[in-house]
Amino acid sequence: MNPRVKSVLPTDHYQLKLIFTNGEQKIYDCSHLLDFGVFQELENKSYFNQVTVSGGTVTWPHEQDICPDTLYLDSKPF
Repeated sequence: MNPRVKSVLPTDHYQLKLIFTNGEQKIYDCSHLLDFGVFQELENKSYFNQVTVSGGTVTWPHEQDICPDTLYLDSKPF
């Protein structure tokens, strides 16, 4: 099982700075999600910035979330 998200910080350009439970720090680019169904709402910057950690992954107020394995495998170290 891959590590889970411990903390998240939204950045400009629809990216998330993530710290995982194993201590790794990575950045995940969400820009490719903005044209996809329930994620279109993330295009609103103030809404995007409301991201929180819940259950080891990231989530937004209207229950959009991203699989923690996807976050870990598709993010890049920073």
